[in-house]
Amino acid sequence: MAAKRKKGARARKPVPFINRELSWLDFNHRVLEEARDASVPLLERLKFLAITASNLDEFFMVRVGGLHWLKRQGRTPRDPSGMTPTRQLDQIGRYARKMILDQYACFLDELEPALHEARIRRVPMNGLDAEQLKYVERTFDELIYPVVTPVAVDPGEPFPVLQALSLHLAVALPPAARDAKGRGAERRMAIVTVPQNLARFMTVPCKDGHEFVLLEDVLEAFMGRLFPGELIEETAVFRITRNADMQVREDEAPDLLSGMEDILEQRRTSSCVRLEIAKGASSQMHAYLQKALGVEGTMLVRVPGPLDLSAYMGLATMSGFDEYKSEEWPPQLMPDLAPPESMFDVLTNRDVLLYHPFDSFEPVVRLIEEAADDPGVLAIKQILYRTSADSPIVAALARAAQKRKQVTVIVELKARFDEARNIEWARALESSGVQVIYGIRGLKTHAKVCIIIRREPSGIRRYIHFGTGNYNERTARLYTDVSFMTSDEDYGADAATFFNTITGYGQATDFRKIDMAPTELRARLLECIDGEIARCAEGQKGHIMAKFNSLVDPELIEALYRASQAGVKVELNVRGICCLRPGVRGLSENISVVSIVDRFLEHSRILYFRHGGDPLYFISSADLMTRNLDRRIELLVPVEDADARARLHHIVKTCLKDNVKGRELREDRVYHRRKPPGRAKAIRSQEVFYQEARAAVKEMETDRRKVFKPHRPAG
Repeated sequence: MAAKRKKGARARKPVPFINRELSWLDFNHRVLEEARDASVPLLERLKFLAITASNLDEFFMVRVGGLHWLKRQGRTPRDPSGMTPTRQLDQIGRYARKMILDQYACFLDELEPALHEARIRRVPMNGLDAEQLKYVERTFDELIYPVVTPVAVDPGEPFPVLQALSLHLAVALPPAARDAKGRGAERRMAIVTVPQNLARFMTVPCKDGHEFVLLEDVLEAFMGRLFPGELIEETAVFRITRNADMQVREDEAPDLLSGMEDILEQRRTSSCVRLEIAKGASSQMHAYLQKALGVEGTMLVRVPGPLDLSAYMGLATMSGFDEYKSEEWPPQLMPDLAPPESMFDVLTNRDVLLYHPFDSFEPVVRLIEEAADDPGVLAIKQILYRTSADSPIVAALARAAQKRKQVTVIVELKARFDEARNIEWARALESSGVQVIYGIRGLKTHAKVCIIIRREPSGIRRYIHFGTGNYNERTARLYTDVSFMTSDEDYGADAATFFNTITGYGQATDFRKIDMAPTELRARLLECIDGEIARCAEGQKGHIMAKFNSLVDPELIEALYRASQAGVKVELNVRGICCLRPGVRGLSENISVVSIVDRFLEHSRILYFRHGGDPLYFISSADLMTRNLDRRIELLVPVEDADARARLHHIVKTCLKDNVKGRELREDRVYHRRKPPGRAKAIRSQEVFYQEARAAVKEMETDRRKVFKPHRPAG
């Protein structure tokens, strides 16, 4: 029961900022809600659960790792919500433990029984029939035994360096010697690492469906064969998470590439920020591993089921069992953007705005591939932040350089967890003759832009692609992002100036249309917000709509609070972290925030300002976070084409109306899932966009069948 406030006492003024870390955990909980939603197909639910586990791994590596570093350094800066690192770690620890319990309740009580009914069964070792046991034993002898290597842990020697996020088994053996009374030294310990190059889910023969055993269960069952003649007192499966929040000192590294390689090496041995251990392990085993790995008690997690639920993504995406998966929503390719239409011809006549993954990413890839092979193309300049393993865009850039075109690529080596891949791409591109720049000193290059310079009969023309997402054709099927392609002269001049500025010791300059972080982007956004405030003061309507992934920056949040207090209507679609507290009387009652979690990851950044009835529309590579605005190279791109503006408006409005997958943030930091009121129409924004994309393709194909084009003789 809440304590009564004393008569005459003032109500405590709410803190205007929500803690960033707790807001992120709230987002991961929204993803977990999808895993617990019985209306979602079973294997899609399993996929969402795996995503929450993977998300939590990265959160501990980066965010918790950074807070631990501050705490060890004795630094006590308060975040905008007023919390010190120690207090944040305490609250994170409690929240994360509760989330892990919720994850395993979802898995053990809901998903695994449902999987069993769907004939997808995890079989314990003592549940195998004779044929299955024989198969597993043979597989152990022929495949597993030759690969695993037990490592003895000597009490006086350093603990072995263990790979983060891998599964390991701690094996306890009896003491080597005992005295006359049967007492001896501490029991001996060894570590067996579960091989990552073997399947975690070992399929076993069965009459119907799909049955499997976990690789760690097989190792535990046959552990005696790894220690012949020894009594195995205890085995325990465990997993560690290491701090990955470290950055290269660019002023000290001989070059950025070698500096990034050093960072990757440091991550192998950095401090442990979390220890997960199977629930059945003894308290003695807990104490031993905690001390050996230097893990604080608050970051010791007793796991009530199989460790590393992120691995279940492989099970969720296995072939077959389509009745337990969502209906395919393949990206749609508009006929007027498909071969044999040339992307150069298309962009000469009009601007193109695509909304992925509902619209295919293929036109973007084809634009770059055409540029690689077109004899009129003189140069290509592009930024690569994250790419796929076998990227056709990277292959096209290499081919263009081999054909003696001038190709310049900024490969951002500091793209977290993609550093190794980007180092490989950088070296491969260099060997093909591409001029590679390893990012910009002191900043992370996060802008998404490509410029193609082509000689045509009318002169030099520049073709430009601006995007909100990466040049990655695989994630373009999983993330919602905007592509804007144009040959407009002003955009072309801006793109050329942008590249020359960041690659050639250039000074920040005024652009014709675009704005760039860290120089002008923040000021431009504040100017647009202040413009809405000024118009409200003059009696006009003020309206802001925006869609992005994260809202963290205190200055922009305070500007939005001022807008709300001035009467500006502010509607925000924020997928993940939101440190703004909406709906607070006298502060933010004119601000609403909705988050959408659905089958595709919401990733696009779109902004709208009413601007006195002459609206401004922008797309951006940047989220509204201090790091994006002050420590990254980002772009804010105005969209002026009438059709493109209308579509951006429709995208944002539809997302704001989502009453199926939308959750509304209230002032108490709690997200409430929306439901269609009464008999109102259910609006699931992602389904709306997919059906619209299909309808547009069908309509264009119908129209094309009404147009007859005769073949004419050449000459």
